[in-house]
Amino acid sequence: MELKYQVLKILEENRGNSVNGAKLANELFVTRSSIWKAVKSLQKDGYSIEAVTNRGYCLLPDNDIVSVASITPFLKGLAATFQLEVKQTVTSTNILAKEAAAKGAKEGTVIIAREQTDGRGRMGRSFYSPDSSGIYFSIILRPTLNLEDSLLITTSTAVAVAKAIESIAQVEASIKWVNDIFIEDKKVCGILTEASLNFENGGLEYAVVGIGINTWTRSFPGEIQQTAGSLFQNKPDDAPVTSMLVAEVLNNIAESMNSLTDKKYLEEYRKRSFLLGKDILVLKGKDTTPAKAIDIDEKARLVVEYADHTTEALVSGEVSTRIVSK
Repeated sequence: MELKYQVLKILEENRGNSVNGAKLANELFVTRSSIWKAVKSLQKDGYSIEAVTNRGYCLLPDNDIVSVASITPFLKGLAATFQLEVKQTVTSTNILAKEAAAKGAKEGTVIIAREQTDGRGRMGRSFYSPDSSGIYFSIILRPTLNLEDSLLITTSTAVAVAKAIESIAQVEASIKWVNDIFIEDKKVCGILTEASLNFENGGLEYAVVGIGINTWTRSFPGEIQQTAGSLFQNKPDDAPVTSMLVAEVLNNIAESMNSLTDKKYLEEYRKRSFLLGKDILVLKGKDTTPAKAIDIDEKARLVVEYADHTTEALVSGEVSTRIVSK
């Protein structure tokens, strides 16, 4: 590991407190001059590090640059074994994660970016992913599931994200089937699951779950100005909330990884769904049909009732939904 990241790891572990330069040098078996150069390099990268004579170096509490070192202290349980990689700018974390999964990357590999130039959403849509005001990450999973049950991955992730948002941002999060997280009437997070099928056994070879969260995005392109929102109006200045948020999402995903087929989380998903009981439009290709959302079934499909009182369980890859305006 490059020296400056070794220094960053120690400073993250002591965030808000000064670490003596001589102690850092002794611990890392380098000179104090090397420590000074590493700190200067981190400061150049944007890290808020204060140097105080006779006290050492202090990573300030308001620093919120996401790094492996900033996320790791908040991971727990199985999530603490995940392999994290943080990049500044990528085309799409899902694209990189799928490439890694195809080459055999293990379950729990996580690719995190501060910006995406080609962020992707469901049904070929783009996902707005600007620098420094959102966080975008993808995790490789290798669940023992058949293709029919793959929707459980997306819905369990939605619950994991909603719980993390509520814990870190102290706001109530709801879910629009199947993969969008809302605060009040604004979308703050999108989830995209892409999977590869093992043709020998009919199960999944791997799944890549991509998560994009607007943390404090202030302006959105015209086409989503009315529907998109952020967790915070302004960047909090007293904690590394982005790193905490990523870690909490991963903690929640890790907790549910081995119990997807138990479907215990589905009741929580239903409670968080704001479509249930509402009149919606079911969009299939170019056809639009009015219906009422009445349930989420045991396969995480949205059950709707049409005007003729027939019902249908919708699969996310085939349809989209829109709440009827009142």
